[in-house]
Amino acid sequence: MVQDSNLFFSLGKQVKDEYGCLIGTVASFDVKANGNVDHVYVEETDGKFVKHPAENFKLEGSDVILLSKIKMRSDSFCNQIPLIWRKDQALKDLAEKKKVSPEIYQDLHSSFDSALKELKNEAQNLIEEIDKEIARCSQEIKDSSYALVHLEIEHEIGKIDDGTYEKAFTVIQECMKRANTEKSDLETIRNKLSNILLGETTPTTQPPKEPAKTSVTPITNLPEPPVVVYVKEIGQSGI
Repeated sequence: MVQDSNLFFSLGKQVKDEYGCLIGTVASFDVKANGNVDHVYVEETDGKFVKHPAENFKLEGSDVILLSKIKMRSDSFCNQIPLIWRKDQALKDLAEKKKVSPEIYQDLHSSFDSALKELKNEAQNLIEEIDKEIARCSQEIKDSSYALVHLEIEHEIGKIDDGTYEKAFTVIQECMKRANTEKSDLETIRNKLSNILLGETTPTTQPPKEPAKTSVTPITNLPEPPVVVYVKEIGQSGI
């Protein structure tokens, strides 16, 4: 969580997401009686006035970053589910050693089991939400590829001058880069959650094990725009 004193200095600054997209501007704060910042009010680019929990923000130099809700929820599930599982296993061991009465064991076991089922259901819902976000990123990558090709065609036939072409080319490349990075992050998060739900990640006192890299669809499998060729052409034209 960002220190409250630092948050106050973010007033009036732009807020971006973790991939550099502009979200809005810090407008005000919801401050508790003890002086701690509870929420941050952000005027978003579409004019909406939205408040976000203060713990969802971090400062990187002069930048104010709004952390991904999906990442934070996933981290919470990846910590809570193994923890409750370990507690239930410890309870079972105590019962086998006759250190816990059957009544207390059953009561606590039911409590742990209920909590696990609820968390797993919520985690499964989050996975479905992640799938939708991955599909959105894939569509953005596809749209960017088509946009790049159309830009090349119009530039090739002389309808777009070199200066305008170069600026548009840079914008499309940045959009594609952000979409690829976000998609890769989402796939990693999804794999980690799936491993937790399937029981493939052994609960320990250490943070959940990262999924194997081979389980994540590599970006290189995506249709690659002819970036290198375009860059060389730009250099040859003296741009």
